[in-house]
Amino acid sequence: MSEPVTALHNASNSDGYIAVREIGPIGMITLRGDLDDKALGKAAVAASGVTMPEKRMCGTQGEHGIAWMSPDELLIMCPYAEVHARLADLQEKLTKQHALAVNVSDARAVFEITGDKVREVVAKLAPVDMAPDHFTPGMFRRTRFAQVPTAFWMPDETTVRIVCFRSVAQYMFDLLCVAAQPGSEVDHF
Repeated sequence: MSEPVTALHNASNSDGYIAVREIGPIGMITLRGDLDDKALGKAAVAASGVTMPEKRMCGTQGEHGIAWMSPDELLIMCPYAEVHARLADLQEKLTKQHALAVNVSDARAVFEITGDKVREVVAKLAPVDMAPDHFTPGMFRRTRFAQVPTAFWMPDETTVRIVCFRSVAQYMFDLLCVAAQPGSEVDHF
């Protein structure tokens, strides 16, 4: 088996007032189905290794996680090397459920921005209220950064993880770097 390659080969830029880096590869499984179904929830928790998140939330622990994507969709995250085994186990557990589980790991790019002003960079690019009392660590949003369909969450106060399609990875990286250029600080948050 060949080694996985990220879209930008783990590109990074620390020249701005926050650091931008592509991370990965990360195992990602899209799971669609009735999120109120106990069997589906139990299978998702087993595949991810973390507890089921509430609506519009993301629970992570190390390389493991579950993000609430929509009323009938979850994004399950795991180590890249484990994604095929976890997907097979998930599909086996859901054979009697109306559900769809798909490995989307190689179709996505994941970025991490870090620094005291990550909220400002996100607010420049996305129509999301990033005020600390409106968007807190663990919250999850699907939106757009400029023209790019995106999902993001804050694992902590100074870190944002961003998921987009692999085909627009360079554009996303450039967007983040431009939004974080020295001298472009807004100092709103």
